[in-house]
Amino acid sequence: MSAVMVYITAPSPEAAESIGRALVTERLAACANILPGMRSIYHWKGAIETAEETVLIAKTRSDLADALTARVKELHDYEVPCAVVVPIVSGLPDFLHWIDDETAPIA
Repeated sequence: MSAVMVYITAPSPEAAESIGRALVTERLAACANILPGMRSIYHWKGAIETAEETVLIAKTRSDLADALTARVKELHDYEVPCAVVVPIVSGLPDFLHWIDDETAPIA
């Protein structure tokens, strides 16, 4: 089993919670961490923009990363949501097994 984290930005803590809750409920993620209070500076449609955002980090299996990011796109309000997959190189074996167990289909 190979685990990854998916870094996602959302327009508010409420939006991040809604997306995170859906990902965990649907077993696409074992866990979703919400980190409010981020300020972003970015190019958008020819202008430099700033925005208050919330970071959402989802932990999942690497084989679910594509399905998870596709679901984020469905759930997200942004035209181009940020959802990038970051490999987990190493970690506590019990934690990595927990991710695997919590994202397995319910029998």
